[in-house]
Parts: sequence; structure tokens; C-alpha cells
Amino acid sequence: MRLEPITWERLGDLLADRLLELRTADGGPWPRVALDGAPAARPGDLAERLAEALRIRGRPSLTVGTDGFLRPASVRLEYGHQDLESYYSGWYDTGALWREVFGPLEPGGSGRVLPDLWDPRTDRATRSPYTDLPPGGVLLLHGPLLLRHWFPFDLSVHVLLSPGALRRRTPDADHWTLPAFARYEQETDPAGTADVLVRADDSRHPAWRG
Repeated sequence: MRLEPITWERLGDLLADRLLELRTADGGPWPRVALDGAPAARPGDLAERLAEALRIRGRPSLTVGTDGFLRPASVRLEYGHQDLESYYSGWYDTGALWREVFGPLEPGGSGRVLPDLWDPRTDRATRSPYTDLPPGGVLLLHGPLLLRHWFPFDLSVHVLLSPGALRRRTPDADHWTLPAFARYEQETDPAGTADVLVRADDSRHPAWRG
């Protein structure tokens, strides 16, 4: 796997420039981008950097985190607080993401996206208002395990950590989730299937394959 050193600033610029010319797979007016990675890889930081690079270029975007689409605690914790299968397959409300995020961005859709649905701290609905994403606006969805759900992404970016870096940068209380990411690597191969791969073992000095 040959990767080239890059800075986060340069990476954001290159991805933004690529999105300016990107055609959607379904011919719709809203490009949909995955920023995929374990929480320790901080894919949300890259999503925010990309949103800023797009803003400077005059392109609107909407950043959505999957943490805003967790299932209620009564559902995701039904089999305990550290059930690996629940985390891998049922932690996130993928049905709501299809309905509230991807559905409105299909060709002929309204462009009205719900940016989040559930607050895990209060375990209640966020009651956030819908956001109108104008035609040409870019959806930036960030979170873990994104590439195993068949979401209709037009560009996918995977932020990779080696197993050692992932363990070091994951809080001890969350080490029980690590086998889920090993399984994800085996079953989905996000490093091989993503359009863009970013390796971030050293968070100060990323490398990429674009």
C-alpha cells in the first residue's frame, strides 16, 4: 500500500477541489460523501475541515454525524452495555439515516435533511429543525462502519488507523468495541474499497492515497 505524505490542510483542499467537479452516480444535484473511520480516527474533524474548504470555494455543505442517529438506549443496550453484535449491527439507526438524510437527496427530492435525531446524553429526540441543502450542496456524513450499509455515496474517504494506533487512541472504557473494527476490516475492507484512503497513525503527519 503506497501512500504519500500530506497535511490535513492540503488534504481538505484537494478533496474540496475534487468535489467541485464530481458527478453524482444517480444524476441528482447533491453529492454525498462518506468520512468513514473509528471514533479514535476522528473522521468528524476531516469532515469539518472539508466543509470549510468547500465554503471558501462557494459550495454549501451539510455535515452530519452518525452519533446523532444512535438508536434509543433501550434498543441498542438491550443485550448489555458492551454487546459487540449490537454495536456492529444495531447501534445506529440506519433506517432513519435512509429516511431523513439520503431520501431527501435522491433525484427529485426536497433537499430537506434532518441533521440529527437522537441525543445519546439525554436519550431523547433532539427535535432539531430540518436543514434545506440547496442543489449542488454536499452531504458530508461522518462516523464509523459507514461502508457496510450500502449507502449511496458518491465519494468515500476512509481514515485508517493501524490496530496498535487504534488501541492506543481508543479510551480504555471503549476497548470492547475494537473487535468490531477488526471484523469491519475483514468483511468490508474499507481501506481497499474507499475512493480515498487516509492513514492517520500519527495525527500530525497523515498520508493518503487519492
